[in-house]
Amino acid sequence: MSDLYQEILVKKKPTSTDLLAKTALIALVVLIAAAGILIMPLLLPVAVILGVLLWWLVLPRFDVEYEYLYVNGELDIDAIYAKQKRKRIAGYDLHDIEMLAPEGSHALDSYVNRQGVKIKDFSSGEEKAKKYVAVINTDKTQEIIRLELNSEILEDVRRIAPRRVSLM
Repeated sequence: MSDLYQEILVKKKPTSTDLLAKTALIALVVLIAAAGILIMPLLLPVAVILGVLLWWLVLPRFDVEYEYLYVNGELDIDAIYAKQKRKRIAGYDLHDIEMLAPEGSHALDSYVNRQGVKIKDFSSGEEKAKKYVAVINTDKTQEIIRLELNSEILEDVRRIAPRRVSLM
């Protein structure tokens, strides 16, 4: 039997909250700089320092791509910020999957409204994208994750756990 290795790169669409936060942070730095020029010159170096920190540390966090790395039932998810910094944000063993189905499927109805379940969205946020929801048992809890998977990964997960995958 051969190994299945798949990489999927999903660019997260900026939400209106992201755009509002970016605009508010930039406006704050501009206001501090204007106050430094017009009112109190000591605020000008503060505005420069805040602007540099905003440019290098905060704004790249709004440009996110998710990379799914699937190898034989193991799914690792990395976040790539501004196409420069990579951070491993999740790793799952899909042998522990409880249910995998398309978003909005009735097979997920009993899992969606449970108390204490962590919900994580690793999808692009595009309305037209085909999203799948996986319910996975972790160490002590369950997690619901939203993903955009391809047909090869779906078929391999179906091979691993045929009764826990609903593709309709």
